[in-house]
Amino acid sequence: MTFIWYTLAGGMATAVHYIVLVVLVELFDLSPALSAVLGALCGAAVSYLLNRRLTFPGTVVGHRLAVIRFLLVAAAGAALNGGMVWAGVHLLAWHYLLAQALATIVVLGLSYRLNRSWTFA
Repeated sequence: MTFIWYTLAGGMATAVHYIVLVVLVELFDLSPALSAVLGALCGAAVSYLLNRRLTFPGTVVGHRLAVIRFLLVAAAGAALNGGMVWAGVHLLAWHYLLAQALATIVVLGLSYRLNRSWTFA
């Protein structure tokens, strides 16, 4: 059940991420890689709040420590995400949303494992 809640919370966070990404690229003409990082960080804020409350409600890790750990995982995920989008766009000549979709899948799997075993353990 934990992964289901994580996926639902992640879905909402991903929606925020993609909205920020598309708005920054299409309306503000920012680079897809930078927009992906900024979107990921906005999504991470949503993700922390939902995961703390819904996915890992029984965590014994204090809020202060959990948020620091979560931000470290989110920053690593955002960097990986941005790097994957950059590589997809500049090295593979993919559309930025295709590169983002692949990055989303990879980062979801890695961040779930880290958040479950370390952030909220």
